[in-house]
Amino acid sequence: MSNQKRTTLALAAALAGSIVVAGAPAAHAEVVDVNYQCVTPIGPKGAVSPIDIKGVKSGAGYKLTMSFQKGVSSSPVELGKGAMNPSAVIELGGAETGKVQVSGPANTEAIPANTPIKISDLSGTYTPKKSGKVTFTAGVLTIKALGTTTTCTPKNSPGPSLDLDVQEAGGSSGGSTGGSTGGSTGGGSTGGASGGGELPRTGPLDSAAALGTLGGTVLLTGAAGVLWLTRRGQRSAG
Repeated sequence: MSNQKRTTLALAAALAGSIVVAGAPAAHAEVVDVNYQCVTPIGPKGAVSPIDIKGVKSGAGYKLTMSFQKGVSSSPVELGKGAMNPSAVIELGGAETGKVQVSGPANTEAIPANTPIKISDLSGTYTPKKSGKVTFTAGVLTIKALGTTTTCTPKNSPGPSLDLDVQEAGGSSGGSTGGSTGGSTGGGSTGGASGGGELPRTGPLDSAAALGTLGGTVLLTGAAGVLWLTRRGQRSAG
């Protein structure tokens, strides 16, 4: 391969790569310190934990993962393996408001008494209902352990840990509505005729094929009539 061809291919690959990057949805994430103040069965406790939220496209929505870089709250007694179950909410802002529930697995190792409780990664699914820039901010954390519930609320008005430019998930709702409507009406005899779609099959001979044959017959008949009239006119003139 000549050097000129190699250079051309390299430029084309670089251009294609820049187009892909330019077309990717904009996203911004940062680790945010969240001051959790917890109401526990033995009184108030608190801790600051850096929170990271990531969003990965999944079907019509996004899989959100909320990560805690430091432990929050503590227990006066040891929490055995599988004794603690965490969950939380992620607050939506910007183009859309609301909450996304996220949860995670129970602790895989025992948590000693009076030590910060390490929260496993919490995950959930967010499906956009509006288009635009949406922010994701850490909300209330709930810890259930040994039949008790501890609620931890951010008290420092933390900023968003993630923002995404999202598109309304019209494909899923539109698909279900359009599918049911189009299937019964648009895909039936009425929709097929008016919508220009495939005509219904009514028997061994397809209606579309029958109409096509009929159209061909009319066309041939018309051509033969014109030819007959032309020859007749020539004989009369002679």
